[in-house]
Amino acid sequence: MANQKFLEEIKAEIESLKEAGLYVNIRTVESAVSSWMIVDGKKVLNLTSNNYLGFANEPRLKEAAKKAIEEYGIGPAAVRTISGTMSLHIILERMLAEFKGAEAVISYQSGFKANLSVIPSIVGREDGIFSDELNHASIIDGCRLSRAEIIRYAHADVDDLRKKLAENRHRFRRALVVTDGVFSMDGDIAPLPDIVKVAKEYDAIVMVDDAHGEGVLGRGGRGIVDHFHLHGEVDIEIGTLSKAFGVVGGYAASSSVIVDYLRQKSRPFLFSSAMTVPDAAACIEAVRILQSSDDRVRRLWENANYFKVKMREAGFNTWKSQTPITPIVIGDEKKTQEFSRRLFEEGVFVQAIVYPTVPKGTARVRVMISAIHTKDDLDFAADKFIKVGKELGII
Repeated sequence: MANQKFLEEIKAEIESLKEAGLYVNIRTVESAVSSWMIVDGKKVLNLTSNNYLGFANEPRLKEAAKKAIEEYGIGPAAVRTISGTMSLHIILERMLAEFKGAEAVISYQSGFKANLSVIPSIVGREDGIFSDELNHASIIDGCRLSRAEIIRYAHADVDDLRKKLAENRHRFRRALVVTDGVFSMDGDIAPLPDIVKVAKEYDAIVMVDDAHGEGVLGRGGRGIVDHFHLHGEVDIEIGTLSKAFGVVGGYAASSSVIVDYLRQKSRPFLFSSAMTVPDAAACIEAVRILQSSDDRVRRLWENANYFKVKMREAGFNTWKSQTPITPIVIGDEKKTQEFSRRLFEEGVFVQAIVYPTVPKGTARVRVMISAIHTKDDLDFAADKFIKVGKELGII
């Protein structure tokens, strides 16, 4: 019989989450991911997915996946180092390296796994990690797995980073400075040029997680390193294939030496099956589209700027956002959950983000704009935000 004491403890924790307005209600998508979707049986405007460029339901990606299945089957049925490396993986890695302006790329099963793979491979007990205090959970977990000493610096504060390095660098064999490129909850951009400069002063490795920068920043969506013209200055870029690329997977872009080392040392690469055939093929097609045109990236920014202006003019707090990620900060957790629920009733799907994902007192709904939204879509959303915002006393 199951441990009843343990079950009762967990039940009590769940109830406390509900009482505090921190319990997450998980909705079910019943259609393709697009600008409008069927969610829990209701047609709603999608303002919550990471489908920045509309690739999640792009016909060219779907056709590429179908063709690959006919030729290669479904999956590799092995880890990369045994018999799981398929020609599609090699093609994808070469194309990503070219796209990112890097010497080489190693692919993983997700962006989360990329961070869990890379960080423990390059630093250990003798080393120190200097991590932005608002870094993504995958970076935090990768740092913990490494067993290196973790020193957090104030968010995007290069002066605090310099201070922490000055005080502690001498104690470590290696120092790793790691940051998100675009911070997923606030939508602000890391001051990467200044971070690189300070890291050089203290002989530190620089790693940036570009999950929300790919397909968004830089020429044709090439990411934060391209955005700041820092090719060759950043040691490792982590990427995901599940946001702007619309599929699933992750990778690390770096020098050929580092990538070769990661093939020998990163545990999820060594002990977990490789990306599936349709995923790899669809990602290859996504890179081809981005290499050929920047139309989608330009439409994404046009839509994001259009919606932000409407929100700010209406009196909503869009926080520190510098990207298409548009947080509408409300503060109170319960009111934020109610705001999200009422918007859903009005036909707009946007999820509440509360503690511990964001600090207490900064609860928000996070609006994720896409290139495939029309101006009519965004006007519809703005009208509903204003209606419900006034109803709940938010504006």
